[in-house]
Amino acid sequence: MNRNSIVAVALAVVLGAGAWYYFGRSDSGSGQAPGGRPAGAREVPVMTAQPKLKDFALEVEALGTVRAKESVDITAKIADRVTAIRFEEGKQVSKGDVLVELDNAEALADLAAAEAAERDSRSQFKRSQELFQTKALSEAQLDQLEATMLSNQAKVAAARSRVKDRLITAPFNGRVGLRNVSLGGLVSPGGVITTLDDLSIVKLDFAVPELFLSSLKPGLTVEAQSNAYPNTTFKGRVDSVDTRVDPTTRAVVVRALIDNRDGRLRPGMFMTLRLVRSEGKALMLPETAIVPEDSKHFVFIVADGRAQQREVTIGRRRPGEVEILKGVTDQDMVVIDGTLNVHNGTPVVSRSEAQPQAAS
Repeated sequence: MNRNSIVAVALAVVLGAGAWYYFGRSDSGSGQAPGGRPAGAREVPVMTAQPKLKDFALEVEALGTVRAKESVDITAKIADRVTAIRFEEGKQVSKGDVLVELDNAEALADLAAAEAAERDSRSQFKRSQELFQTKALSEAQLDQLEATMLSNQAKVAAARSRVKDRLITAPFNGRVGLRNVSLGGLVSPGGVITTLDDLSIVKLDFAVPELFLSSLKPGLTVEAQSNAYPNTTFKGRVDSVDTRVDPTTRAVVVRALIDNRDGRLRPGMFMTLRLVRSEGKALMLPETAIVPEDSKHFVFIVADGRAQQREVTIGRRRPGEVEILKGVTDQDMVVIDGTLNVHNGTPVVSRSEAQPQAAS
């Protein structure tokens, strides 16, 4: 054989051996492992857990304003001069206590004249009744005297009312504010003399989105805090819900009552509050199980040794947990650790959350 023939034979032997080696290994590794996975496919370790039904207190956070249980501006009905001031600023007063006296000299004189005329007309009417019995007086004359007496009685009542208008009293129990008049000063109708607030109980008004309207009802617990008392939580209860929803903000105003016998809360204060609605059951998963994609949320379910991606609808959140409204049941095994290493169809080896971690 010449040299070229020897080289050709050698190349053929080498190529044949390489082809045998390549195709021989491919054929020997074409078998599949149980479960349909290619032999040698790596299983991803993950931790799984089942969704759990847990108590979930329904809470709403809002901002509120404190109002007095009863609040009024003390004003005068007439224009006159102040002759006496019977209250001290910031002090508690009772219903009916006289706060301010106005000049009543003229009103008392008018009352005295009215009472005198009323006494005279009453005496004449009594005498006319005796004369009417003896037929010395006609029925028409008797009726006229009776009308005069009744008119004078009405004048007495009006005069007494004018005298009473000179005494400005407290309409309910409460605490008076700063006074805006001085002794001898002239007050006019509508001018504010002072304020009166009943602070034994305060109202806390706050707005809640209409989304929660179906769950709002009297008796729900409210926990409020104020910057004036940073370490204090004031507890109250919902008293009423407004009958209308604001068409601009789409919110409804809720009013809660808070016990304020210590007088720490004042009208106009700003408070942050938490409205605790009745507790209910919710299907909960750890937040680590949720895989967000755009505006959707997914979880991975382990079934037949593989991860299966499933879309879910989430609800409320609390630290470390999220509510699942739709997509899984409490019987599903959900991947809660290792979601970054799997995709739909990935072979996995799962370890339950309750099982101790195996040693390496």
